[in-house]
Amino acid sequence: MNRRVLVADDEAYILHVVSMKLKNAGFDVITAVDGEEALELCTSEQPDLLITDYQMPYMSGLELCKQLRSRDETRSIPAVMLTARGFDIEPAEMMEAGIAAVFAKPFSPREVLAAVCDLLNGQGVEGGEKAASS
Repeated sequence: MNRRVLVADDEAYILHVVSMKLKNAGFDVITAVDGEEALELCTSEQPDLLITDYQMPYMSGLELCKQLRSRDETRSIPAVMLTARGFDIEPAEMMEAGIAAVFAKPFSPREVLAAVCDLLNGQGVEGGEKAASS
């Protein structure tokens, strides 16, 4: 069974690029366009990992991650945060919110995919790309 990743971003282009990169690597992808929708989908769909934008309508990515940590059924979902330049998240705040990695926009979809594969130990991904180590 393929691993499932929820991608939450209010920018259609980012949602498309990240989703396609993950799908091409063999992941099942669910998408949300705001924090509230992402929270509902995390609760109902139980994805293996969340990729979320920091700035979204209704609920920020940081608030979303904190909400997930406060609920038994979603506490163990790891998160990757996408941020606009200039938005710093304190290491203590990242730990509290369960954020495993942060990528500043513009980011490399390949690097995001490599982080997802690392976080999920590559389980369930057939022929997935991995960033070459030099």
